[in-house]
Amino acid sequence: MRSLIIDDESVSRSRINRLLATQPDVQVIGEAANGMKGLELIVSLMPDLIFLDIGMPVLNGLQMLRSIPEGTPIPLVIFITGYDEHALAAFEADALAYLLKPVDEERLATAVGRARRILSEPAERVAESRRIASAVAQRSIRMDQIVGKKHDRFFFLRPVDIVYFSAEDGVVKGHTAMETYLVAFTLNDLEQSLTHLQFFRAHRSALVNLSQVREIQPSFRSSFVLLLADRGRTEIHVSERQAKVLRERTPGL
Repeated sequence: MRSLIIDDESVSRSRINRLLATQPDVQVIGEAANGMKGLELIVSLMPDLIFLDIGMPVLNGLQMLRSIPEGTPIPLVIFITGYDEHALAAFEADALAYLLKPVDEERLATAVGRARRILSEPAERVAESRRIASAVAQRSIRMDQIVGKKHDRFFFLRPVDIVYFSAEDGVVKGHTAMETYLVAFTLNDLEQSLTHLQFFRAHRSALVNLSQVREIQPSFRSSFVLLLADRGRTEIHVSERQAKVLRERTPGL
């Protein structure tokens, strides 16, 4: 099993590596000390299995999984955490494997054995990947940074610097004043995760940062056009349904 260890604690990575040495069919093909590097390794190496710390700073384990680009196979995941078992009851209910720090040799062997069985059955592997994706998607994540992809490189984007997000044919892009990045989230995910900021769903395919709006012009049928502060001076038409929401959020409009 081609495996990655993604954990910001070097002591934890070393311990997992040492314990995996007793598993002859496990090959550690890379290590990462943060979520961004882990994401790059997953895309470039496409491992079968990852040992993933949930509580990494900046980009935690759940955010990293949700940032995997569409088309990249989701590996099997064994979560590593310092939290107690009660805090992870939801993960256990979703049948996702996890290990508590410091990682116990017997529990690790049990988790690896489960991964081994899943990988030997293609249908079960597909089902487990779906369970992982579903479990991660169901957990609300506040986004203070967003991972954007451009020319096969990943970047941290501050939400306040995003002028708007657009969606077309299932592809979501984040547009700053000067650049455009691919983003591995749906607009619904972004809307829910950016509720603490001034993002507004202008219509089904556009989520706009109201702090990046230069001008609001009236449009036909009591709606509006948002003139944005990007290089292309993008114009976003507000749907009739969302025009009422915009008025409620913008006193005096």
